[in-house]
Amino acid sequence: MLTIVEDAVAVLKGKTAVVTGGSRGIGRAIVERLTRDGAEVVFNYAQNGSAAAEVVRAVEEAGGSVRGVQMDLTEPGAAKRLMEIAEQDLGGLDILVNNAAMTFTPTPIAETEEDLFDRVMAVNVKSAFLTIRHAARRMRDGGRIVNISTVNTVRPAPGIAPYIISKGALEQLTAAAARELGTRGITVNTVSPGATDTDLLRGTNSAEQLQMVVAMTPLGRLGQPADVADVVAFLTSSDGRWVTAQNIRATGGVA
Repeated sequence: MLTIVEDAVAVLKGKTAVVTGGSRGIGRAIVERLTRDGAEVVFNYAQNGSAAAEVVRAVEEAGGSVRGVQMDLTEPGAAKRLMEIAEQDLGGLDILVNNAAMTFTPTPIAETEEDLFDRVMAVNVKSAFLTIRHAARRMRDGGRIVNISTVNTVRPAPGIAPYIISKGALEQLTAAAARELGTRGITVNTVSPGATDTDLLRGTNSAEQLQMVVAMTPLGRLGQPADVADVVAFLTSSDGRWVTAQNIRATGGVA
C-alpha cells in the first residue's frame, strides 16, 4: 500500500495575521509557524532590527509571506497604527496573536518604581486591549485571537509582581473578549508557556536554575518556542473552532 504524506498543509491559506513581538523567541516561532501554515503575517518589533530581518529572510526563503514593522507599543497610538498597517497590507484581518511583553530584572515590590509598573502594564495589557479593540471592530467573522500569558500566574515567583499582575489581567481580558465576540464565531484564548528555551530565559537564569526547572517538569526538558507555536497553530486553525475562553498551559506539566 502506498501512503503519500505532504510535507506541509497550508491550513491557513488565504488567512491574514498580526503577531505582536514577533522578532525573537516564542514570537518568532509563532510567525514562522503561521506563515508555514499559509497565513500572511505582519509582526512588530521594538528595537532589534537585525533579528526582525532574519525572521523575514527565513520566512521568505521558505516561501512564506511576512512583513516586520518597527513599532514601540508603549507609544500613544502605536497599537492602532500597527493594526491599520497590517489591515492595509493584508486586505483584512483573520488572526491576532498578542505576544509582545516587557520583562525586567527581578525587583522586590518594595523597590519597584511606579514608572516600571506603568510601562509593564502599557506593553503587556494596554497594547493587547487596544489591538483587540481594533479586532473587535474590523476582524472578519470566524477569526482567532490568542493572548500569550505565563505559567507565573499560577506559579508566582518573587521579584516579578508587575509582570504577574499584567499577565493575570491579560487572562481576564481573554475571558471577557471571548464572551463579547463569540456570536461572530471569533474565538479568544490564552496560551501560557512554562520555562521556554529562549535567549531571555538563559540570560536571566543560571545553569543550576535551569536544571532545577527541568527536574520539576514531568516531560523532563525545557520547552521550545515551537512547542508553544504549535499550540497557537491549533487554536488559530479550523480545528480550534470549538475552543474559546480557555487558558491552555503549555508547560510540560509543571502546572
